[in-house]
Amino acid sequence: QVQLVESGGGLVQAGSSLRLSCTASGRTFSNYVMGWFRQAPEKEREFVAAIRRSGSRTYYSDSVKGRFTISRDNAKNTVYLQMNSLKPEDTAVYYCATYSGSFSSSTRGSDYDYWGQGTQVTVSS
Repeated sequence: QVQLVESGGGLVQAGSSLRLSCTASGRTFSNYVMGWFRQAPEKEREFVAAIRRSGSRTYYSDSVKGRFTISRDNAKNTVYLQMNSLKPEDTAVYYCATYSGSFSSSTRGSDYDYWGQGTQVTVSS
């Protein structure tokens, strides 16, 4: 069993930065690919970023590439999402999740094993 707790969300102005954190407890954190997803009102869940177990490679959606950075600290059982140059369209509930398989471009959100409860990010104009 893996328990995930997100933190770091809030209300900020466009152009500002936030850093989200997701801390895991339970099974060994380094066994999992970690991903970030988001969901805005009346929209489907959207993939944001993922990071390999070792942190050696990262993956991003086109909408956040160049602005967001995913990283992990396995010693702290924590994955981060650094969000810069925030835009109003980034407003959503952000979730972290674990994946026990081998990540590829075809990996879907439904493939992830455990999910946190989410943290709200609101970006004003």
